[in-house]
Amino acid sequence: MSLKFRWMIRSSIIIDATVAVIWEVISQPGNLNLCHPFCKENIVKKWPGKDSADTIIYFSGLELERDFFEWKIEKGYKLMIGRRGGKKTEVHWEIKEFTEAGEGEKALLSISLKIPHLQRIPVIFRWFPHFLYIKPKMKKYLNSVLKGFEYYITTGKPVERNQFGSHSWFSPKVI
Repeated sequence: MSLKFRWMIRSSIIIDATVAVIWEVISQPGNLNLCHPFCKENIVKKWPGKDSADTIIYFSGLELERDFFEWKIEKGYKLMIGRRGGKKTEVHWEIKEFTEAGEGEKALLSISLKIPHLQRIPVIFRWFPHFLYIKPKMKKYLNSVLKGFEYYITTGKPVERNQFGSHSWFSPKVI
């Protein structure tokens, strides 16, 4: 199911929680309703496990389907996301223990994307839109999502819309 793509976009955050606690949050049905700052609604179709499926409706009105194809307890999962009938982006969620001398239990939560949308364009021409436009926009998106999960995991409070800044593709500024 893996897509051929050279440039993965990845963001990570260290969270003051155990791997088990982070897994409990990221593996619960409808978790995006509590943790995702750009998600208006997360509708669960099938849960949990390898064949899980849900839909995200963003505040921008964009609606994307997620279909999970790998599910490893307390390690993470892999899924494909995209519009119904459209190109899909491969997404990897991964949790790893993180330890430093003198620190309490912490874990690293990472999200990686393999975006296929520029694949038909020769590498020399896709470099510019990928590195100058798509990658910065998606890094901002991923960083906000990860901060949302960190916030919910450490405080127990649901994330507010655009709590870590707005995003023109997923949740524009509220005027």
